Amino acid sequence: MSKKRDLLLSTALELFYRHGINSIGINEVIKVSGVAKKTLYSHFNSKEELVLKALEKRHLTFMLWLETKLESTANNKELIDALFRSLEGWFDGEEPELGDFNGCFFINTSAEFHDAQSEISTYCRFHKAQVRQLIQSKLGGNSEDLLNAICLLKEGAITTAYMTGASSEVIVNSVKILRRLEC
Repeated sequence: MSKKRDLLLSTALELFYRHGINSIGINEVIKVSGVAKKTLYSHFNSKEELVLKALEKRHLTFMLWLETKLESTANNKELIDALFRSLEGWFDGEEPELGDFNGCFFINTSAEFHDAQSEISTYCRFHKAQVRQLIQSKLGGNSEDLLNAICLLKEGAITTAYMTGASSEVIVNSVKILRRLEC
């Protein structure tokens, strides 16, 4: 990937994640990145393509981060603890590879696009399915209920922490509920 393309993509991702897709225009991405409009359009055909590539970049970063956090878990208790401890670290700004916590980029983005069949909405669902699949691969046994509970509480924790700032309380409550189901 060329340096200018990577700069444009990183800038767009940061701006979109911090301020929202609809709040940031192409001119803002150009201004902050310092890259010419012609250069932007030589790499991305449209704002929608830039958004899709930003989603892909965030997906790859998040999945690598999550895989690393969950790789040494040996049982469901360790999986739950590692997942929610990692989420809390993200919420509290202790996960530099994920940057400042501004909620879930995929939830935020899909909320801005009302066409559920758009490529952007489809990619957001793909990301959530991939996260679920990763958690499922680490889960011992074949408990669909526990998998559903983990995924729902994870999504709820992300949203609640973003909206309230009460990350510790959200994590403690999520883990407490999951421990009851785990038995």
